[in-house]
Amino acid sequence: MPHCRNCDGFVTENYVRVFAPQDMSTVRVCPNCEDKLRDGAEVREARSTRQN
Repeated sequence: MPHCRNCDGFVTENYVRVFAPQDMSTVRVCPNCEDKLRDGAEVREARSTRQN
């Protein structure tokens, strides 16, 4: 099962297919990560905390 490399949370295979770089089998950051987020092709530190 795929998982997030940042928080080790579960992600679906469809999420990996869409958001993982082509040479990776998992994502670097997922929607559940509070400390990082995707910024285009890069992953960066979140500037503010996310509200759930």
